[in-house]
Amino acid sequence: MNLSYWEYKTWFHNVDYTIIGSGIVGLSCALSLRKKHPKSKILLLEKGSMPQGASTKNAGFACFGSISEILEDLEHHSEAEVLQLVQERWEGIELLRATLGDKTIDYQRRGGHELFFKKDQKLFQKCLDRVDEVNDLLRPVFGKNAFQVQPNTFGFEKLVDNYITNPFEAQINTGFMMQALLTKVREAGVHILNAMEVTSYEEDASGVTISTKDFEFRSGKMLVATNGFAAEWLREDIVPARAQVLITKPIAGLKIKGTFHLDKGYYYFRNVEDRIMFGGARNLDFKTEETTKFGLTSKIQEKLEEVLRETILPNIPFEIDRRWSGIMGTGSQKRPIVIRLTDRVAFGVRLGGMGIAIGSHVGKELADIV
Repeated sequence: MNLSYWEYKTWFHNVDYTIIGSGIVGLSCALSLRKKHPKSKILLLEKGSMPQGASTKNAGFACFGSISEILEDLEHHSEAEVLQLVQERWEGIELLRATLGDKTIDYQRRGGHELFFKKDQKLFQKCLDRVDEVNDLLRPVFGKNAFQVQPNTFGFEKLVDNYITNPFEAQINTGFMMQALLTKVREAGVHILNAMEVTSYEEDASGVTISTKDFEFRSGKMLVATNGFAAEWLREDIVPARAQVLITKPIAGLKIKGTFHLDKGYYYFRNVEDRIMFGGARNLDFKTEETTKFGLTSKIQEKLEEVLRETILPNIPFEIDRRWSGIMGTGSQKRPIVIRLTDRVAFGVRLGGMGIAIGSHVGKELADIV
């Protein structure tokens, strides 16, 4: 396709920065770049009709990692690295709140609760035995104990009698958040173009030639914020991970409030007003879920319904209203990859399922390194 004079001059002439991906990281990066370079021309390209990947597909958890996840991280990372991970998640959420405001994103700090199946009694005991150790480690972040033991007050079944709560964890409205970020970025004079799939790029001494499915154009620098989709361009430890989610129809008299984690965080659920949103179970079939293709599988959806019926909502009738999936970026290490690959190309990817917590922080860091 040949660009018209108007198209070229309006969107693709003298572009200083091109950001690939309009999720939390890409939008946060655009805002940070605008503050640093108020007169620069910034272009943001999104291959979907809406932000595609995980930013509009997630369950809206503003979380830092359940205690079993923290203990598992300590098996593969040093204490200093784990402390830094949690610190960055905390700072990311605080940056998101400062950027958009709590009311705008419907920020509700109701606490995050880790539940344990009765078959996982040993895991629960391990977490219980090390609560004080983890609290001491994370006190520099929260200033108080990060975890405390609570009784099972919501009537869940087939679980250990107590759960371990992080009182600092919260929930947000993902749709409100993304709508507010998009509005703020557009008001900052950043051009956002959808249905723009970038197929390749080539760098030279004066800039980057970016090729889309229909045409190519020049940009001073290119910043990639495509999370789990970045593996095709960046030879790093990036594994796409599909997350399947469902939400019920309204349930009269629903008393469940807060965010909840099960099975080392592989299951997660929360209330959305008087509904239950429930996702996860990719640990039933890791290989199949290591994909960049959206979709649902009966194996995982049936398991989600089983746990919903037998554990979360026992003896409470419910109907499923909607099902969907999103694509995360994971790897053997939990820390995001923020790397200046060359003088003109940088990546901020692999958010490890913590996009809401660290997306704003990664976006700012990506802007800083270029």
